[in-house]
Formats: sequence, structure tokens, C-alpha cells
Amino acid sequence: MESQPSTRNFAESIERYLTLLEKGDTEGIVALFADDAKVYSPFLGWMAPAPFFEKLREASGQSRIRLIDILVSASGNARAIGYFTYDWGLKDGTHVSFDCCDVFDFSNDGRFSQLTIVYDTYPIRVEVGDKYQ
Repeated sequence: MESQPSTRNFAESIERYLTLLEKGDTEGIVALFADDAKVYSPFLGWMAPAPFFEKLREASGQSRIRLIDILVSASGNARAIGYFTYDWGLKDGTHVSFDCCDVFDFSNDGRFSQLTIVYDTYPIRVEVGDKYQ
């Protein structure tokens, strides 16, 4: 029986993810996910990591991420949340800034098994429209 990864590694994995996300490093991001992982986006629904992050890269220009906090499950689940401000630049020059909580579930090998992205989509839908879909 495999044991769960240490919660000490959760923060390091999330910090690495956010660094790669800010750089637009799709290959690096996807490598953090388990082979059968899935991502939920308020804009796009459920997707496999590779097509999701490729679509994000295609829509994005220069972006900046400011980490606010990392929260680890108090219930003993292999789950942690990255809470951050995303200053998202789109390729057409549009910029939107919003606070986001990315909820990460971890597989037994320490990679992400699921990512659920949570943010208020209303102000973003107004600015972004269909540029990302």
C-alpha cells in the first residue's frame, strides 16, 4: 500500500507550479501532474492538463502572479490550496487582475491528481469575453 505524500512537499509543489504558470512553461506545468490528472476551469470545464495549459498559453501574454498564501488540508487529505493574485495579460493586450484559489489534490507519488480553479468569473468575463474559449 502506497502512503500519501508529505504535506511539507505540497507548498513546494504549488510554488513551483505558480512559477511555471507565470512563465507560461506548459511542459513544466504538465510534468507536475499525474498521467490521469484532470483540471477544472470555470471557463472551460473539465480538461486534461496538457490541452488546458496549451489553451491558456495560446490566450496569454505577459502575466504576473503574487502568492498570498498556501493552505494545507486540516482534515488529513492530500490537498492544498494556492491563494494568489493573478495579473493575467492576454495576447491582445487586455489585462485583468483577480484573486484565485487553485485547489490541488495530490496523488500518492506527490504529483497533482486534480486541480480545481476557483475565482469570481463575472469581472473576468466582462474583460475577456470569448478570447479564451
